[in-house]
Formats: sequence, C-alpha cells, structure tokens
Amino acid sequence: MRKLSQSLLVFAIMSTGAVGAEDAGWVEKSNQHAEIVLDVLAKFSPEGAGSLGVDGLDEEILDLGPGIYERAIAESERVLAELKRRLDNESNGKVRQDLGILVNAVNDNIRSSKLNRELLLPYYNISQTVFYGVRGLIDPQIPRERYPAAVIRIQKYAGLADGYTPLVALAKDRTRERFDTAGLVGPYRGEVEQDLERAETFVTGIEELLAGTDLDGWEESYSTLAAQLRAYNDWVRAEILPRARDDYRLPAALYEDALRNWGVDSSPLALIEQATKGYMDIRNEMESLAPLVAAEKGYDTKDFRKVIGLLKRDGAIDGDKLLDHYHAVLRDIEETIVREQIVTLPERDAGIRIASAAETAAQPAPHLDVPRLLGNTGEYPSFVIPLLVQNDDGSWQQTDDTYEAGAWTLTAHEARPGHEMQFSSIIESGVSIARAIFAFNSANVEGWGLYAEAIVRPYLPLEGQLISLQYRLMRAARMFLDPMLNLGLITPEEAKSLIVNDISIGDAWAQNEVERYTYRMPGQATAYYYGYSKMQALRAQTELKLRDRFDQKAYHDFILAQGMLPPDILKQAVMNEFVPSQQD
Repeated sequence: MRKLSQSLLVFAIMSTGAVGAEDAGWVEKSNQHAEIVLDVLAKFSPEGAGSLGVDGLDEEILDLGPGIYERAIAESERVLAELKRRLDNESNGKVRQDLGILVNAVNDNIRSSKLNRELLLPYYNISQTVFYGVRGLIDPQIPRERYPAAVIRIQKYAGLADGYTPLVALAKDRTRERFDTAGLVGPYRGEVEQDLERAETFVTGIEELLAGTDLDGWEESYSTLAAQLRAYNDWVRAEILPRARDDYRLPAALYEDALRNWGVDSSPLALIEQATKGYMDIRNEMESLAPLVAAEKGYDTKDFRKVIGLLKRDGAIDGDKLLDHYHAVLRDIEETIVREQIVTLPERDAGIRIASAAETAAQPAPHLDVPRLLGNTGEYPSFVIPLLVQNDDGSWQQTDDTYEAGAWTLTAHEARPGHEMQFSSIIESGVSIARAIFAFNSANVEGWGLYAEAIVRPYLPLEGQLISLQYRLMRAARMFLDPMLNLGLITPEEAKSLIVNDISIGDAWAQNEVERYTYRMPGQATAYYYGYSKMQALRAQTELKLRDRFDQKAYHDFILAQGMLPPDILKQAVMNEFVPSQQD
C-alpha cells in the first residue's frame, strides 16, 4: 500500500496555522484515518488523487488493467471494514463524525460501482481523460519542476514506457469483455455522438498544452498517442455506437443512486413537489421586480422575459472586455461585502480567467477551477469563464454569461462570497481531510453557491437583482425538470422550451441544461436548489435561536470554516457549537 507523506497527514495543521492547539490532535488523528481511503484512490486513479494534492503521483496513470473491477471492490471492502473497526473504538466526537463521513464515502463508491457493473456496458471517453491527465500537470499555478511528469504520463498512456499497455487498448478490452453479458445497456447515443464530435478538440488541446511550455522531447510520444486516440474514436464509432441506447433515461436504481451521490436525499417525486412550488414563488417575485427595472431602463414592457431579453441586448460585453468587466464587478461586490458585514474577505485577490478551447469543450458553463486541497503551497481557486467565439466580421457571439446585468450574480456564485471563498476557506482554515475531500457533494457545495447569491442580492442594482432571481428560478426548474425527464414525465423538447420561453435562458445554455439532466450528470442539477433550501432553513432556525444576537458575518465565517459538511452534520455543528458560542 502506498504511504502518504507526513506532511499530508498534518496538512490541515501546518498549512496556515489556523487550527488551534486543542484542535490539532483530533484533526491529525482524523487525517490518519483518511489516509487509508486516499491510498485506494491513489492506487486506482492517481490523476484524481494527484489533483487533490496527494504527493508522488505525477507520473502515474489510471488503472484499466485486467480485473480492475474485482480488484477495486476488494480493496474498498477491506478499507471499509477497517474504518468500521476504527469507528467502534473511537471516542472523540469530531473524529467519529469524520469516520462516519469516510464510511459513507466508501459505502457510496461500492454501491455505485456494483450498480454500474450490473446494469451498464463500460464506456470510456479516453480523449477527455488523457487531456485532463496532462492538464493536471501543466498549469500556471503548478511548479515548473512538475511539468516533465506530463511527458512521462503521455509515454505511459501511449504504452511507450516499459511495462505499460496503451490506455486505449485497455479501454477496448474492458468494454469488449462485457459485450456478451446479458442485461447490460449501452451508453446513451447522444452522449457518444457528442463525445466523438468534441474528441479532436481534446487531442489537439493536449498538443497546445505541451507546446505552451519549454518542455523538450514530447513530440514523438504525443504523435503516437494522438494517432491511438483517433483510432480509438474510430473504434467507438464502429463498436459502441451500434450498441448505444436511444433512451437517455438511466435504469431507476442508477438514477436514485445518482441523487444520493450528489447529496440529495429526497425522492424524485418529492423533489418535483418542492421545486414546482418554489418555482412559482420566485416567478411571482420576478413579475413584481421587472416593472421597476423597465422603468429605470426606459423599456416599454413589464414582462420579465422581455426585460431580460433587452438587458442582454443592451448590456452585451465583447470577448476581449470580459475579464476586465468581471474584475470590476467583483470589486463592487467585495465593497458591498465589507460595508454590509456579510463575511470576512481574504486579504488576497480572487482569480478570474478565460478558459481554453479544450476546457470550454469539456465544460461550456462558467465554473470554479479548484487547485489541490491537500499539501497546498499557495495555489488558489480561479473563476473560469468559457471562451467566447469571435465572428469573421469581428463581432462576438454572445451567451448568457456575457452581458452586464448577468455578471453580478454569476460572480457572487462562482467567486465571492460563493465557491472561491468556500474552497479557499478549506485551504486556509485547516479543516480535516474528511471534511475537505470526502464530505464533498453537490448539495453542500452548490447549496452555498446559491445561498451566496441570495445574501448579496439585496445590495445589487435592480437589473442584477432580477437576473439573480432568474438564476434562482433556473435552479428551481432544474430540481423538477431533471427528475421529470428521468421519470418520463416530460420530453427533452418540452423541458428546453420551458427553459427558453418561460425562464428566458438562451438556446445554448438551455441545450446544455437538457444534456446535463439526461446524460451528462443525471440528478446533479437538483442539488443546487435542494442544498440552498437546506441552507435557508438552517439560517432561519439559527436566527430563531439567537434572535438579536445573530451576527451574519460570524455565522457565515463559521459555516465556511466547517469545510464541506453534509447538511445534517453542518446543522449539528451550528446548533451545538456556533449557537452556544453566541449566547455566552
């Protein structure tokens, strides 16, 4: 078993000194338990473990060798039994909580692996996998001395290093060996077709990453790998597409499993009931606010959809001005945060950058680029804006992310006080590995992002407030459209029509939404409004407990300092630690 460095085990204590002496013991002890789970991740998915900050994995690559499923399950079950044994013998309350987080994480992985094995034909998007394997080592925030490992990875991916078989050959073998297994369903046809359409962007994106460095001697290895990837994509076209399924819907057991993995504990029908009610409440707010925005802007309409369309038209931002505009918006939001005492801001600036073409192909929506969370030596998250395409006549193709009124709430969500502060707090405040890594799910992450929009919204310009409500309306729609699609209660065309016509979202974003619900990440989109509802409920319950003693800045600082706690454990922390501390 791979041993992690001592620096990793005490990362939370040593990184910033923020953890007090009385807390250092339980954090270090918890991290020792997390080590055995990280060992399994490092063994089978070193690129992923390395991106988190596990040392010594830069030259290692994904294991797709024979018996990978059986080997991974056996290792996970061994670790699960050991974690349960340690839990039985642990008396410290916080360490027990963290052991519970680790047990749940391993249990979830085993359950999901078994379901996928029983129900789905294996399918691998190798071009994207390899791109991110190289991208994980070539980045402005990564020390230059780590870059040469990317060349070693390429040689191993291509089977040019001693003892290595080309990754594409292993991927074919793992899929072929399941061709004749009865009852398996193939990947969704639309997903495979889109992967093939975008594959060349990743292949050339690898070359662009390498060419942008001063590395030598990679060209021949890259040429071999690129030829293999292109041949593999031809094989996918010939062998996987004929076996692809035409119905995007997952088997019911897999969809319910997906919801649990994203942190959503409600049934699909309960989500639909809650979200449709919220949708109508938010839409009513928008209908009240739109006339005020129209009056301020001189628009001859009171319909919020038409007002949003006019805001997009009049506030369009050219691609070469996007970065400056978002920096300016962030400065204004930060001034508001300080003035209104919303949360404690870091002393350093937040990072914002424009994505490359390959990154945009992989993730066409604005997002946060998160650096390693373990062993971090000063790298911080960056708010990433998709690359905007320029037309031949010099004009810029516009999106829902490239107009002035929309920049406010997007910046609040992805930068400050949203995800950038959320992940920076993990790096800076010194939480345990279990809380930084293994408690992570979309409900607790995106719940904070949407909550961050809400606490800033009252202080935004009126047009910014309207778009903030529009984004919240979109999140409520996600929580009923995703399960409705996967239960067969609505068609993709009907879902897209609602997004475009009732929420006033652009065609490209709406298409991305439907793809997300149906085959990219079924279930994940429900986590935003679900997590937000949990955050709002906890805020209300805390205010009821504290009344005049409630201090939102202290409350938000406490929430961020907890790491990625699931809603139930976060509630325990607030009620058992924060509330008593404010009552003294």
